[in-house]
Parts: sequence; structure tokens; C-alpha cells
Amino acid sequence: MHYSLEGMGLAMGWWWIIGLIIVVTIVWLVINSMNKKKNPHPGKSPMDILKERYARGEIVKEEFEERKKDLM
Repeated sequence: MHYSLEGMGLAMGWWWIIGLIIVVTIVWLVINSMNKKKNPHPGKSPMDILKERYARGEIVKEEFEERKKDLM
């Protein structure tokens, strides 16, 4: 029996593209997950979060006013 690899040349050339796609996908997933950790309250501004903390009683009025000045 004689096996020929002539037809394999074209198919073997595509494996590096598949590997590249896998690597790019993994990098994208890592970067995307890191960005989600930076902002645990998506869609809320820092002022909204400050107001919520004040409303829940986590901070007193003086601290609220001081942080409000820092944000503005």
C-alpha cells in the first residue's frame, strides 16, 4: 500500500488559523472578564452609588458631602 500526503498540504495549512482564533478568543475572554471586575455596578454613576450608600446608612452626612465634593 502506498499512502500519499499530497492532499494533506492544503488542509494542514489551516490549523494555524484555527489555533490563532482560539488564542485570540482566550485573550478576549480574559480582558473582558477583567473589565467587568473594574466596574461592579454597570450602568450606575459614582454619584448614584454614593447616594445609595447614604440612603442605606453606610455613610454619615458629613462623609456624603465630602465625597460629593470630590466627585464634582
